[in-house]
Amino acid sequence: VQLQASGGGLVQTGGSLRLSCTGSGFDLNDYNIGWFRQAPEKEREGVASISENDGPAYYAGPVKGRFTISRDRTKNTVDLQMNSLKPEDTAVYWCATVAHPQYLRSAYVHSWGQGTLVTVSS
Repeated sequence: VQLQASGGGLVQTGGSLRLSCTGSGFDLNDYNIGWFRQAPEKEREGVASISENDGPAYYAGPVKGRFTISRDRTKNTVDLQMNSLKPEDTAVYWCATVAHPQYLRSAYVHSWGQGTLVTVSS
């Protein structure tokens, strides 16, 4: 399973970005997909996840109400819409297949994708 995150960039506080997780050669809808991030000098943390086959989504507290995870079946992607961005959202973001999406923990990651950098300026 090969995943890749894209869509990162530089944005001002209060702005929005949309990240996409793409996979090649398989249907992402068959997998639980999680988004994780790691800020400088901080541990990697779970941000949001979505269950396989139209199951529920889960969000970490700091992003709840601002971020939305969704599937685009026509593009075979899992997207993370990030609104009302804050400087503390600055991090490298990864998508991954996960075993237990409700826990948002790196320990349950099956396969990491390549990350994308999000920088929120104050």
